Amino acid sequence: MTHSMSTEDALFESLRLELRRGSLILAVLGQLRGEHYGYTLRKALGEAGVEIDEGALYPMLRRLEAQGLLTSEWREEEKRNKRFYRLSGEGRAVLDRLVAEWRGLNAAVDSILTGDA
Repeated sequence: MTHSMSTEDALFESLRLELRRGSLILAVLGQLRGEHYGYTLRKALGEAGVEIDEGALYPMLRRLEAQGLLTSEWREEEKRNKRFYRLSGEGRAVLDRLVAEWRGLNAAVDSILTGDA
């Protein structure tokens, strides 16, 4: 017997992914205040409770670098070439502004959801 996703489940999954998208960018930028290569970045995010698969992470890193928010360099480590990423100066400034936006929005939404607004 095959189990198909209900309309409610499909809608939830679509909205969940939409909700996560911006949060993941913020988490990646925040984690890259320190230097990481892809594997250690995924591991650090996972340990913090933010799961992201490689198929989403690497295109995001390339996009954020193209936008000037990250810098990267290839280095040899453990006899393998690895691409190390970190925030650029502009990335740090943008992250600070995004964090302020996130905190304000999060507080407002939390207030709405708890019925305090």
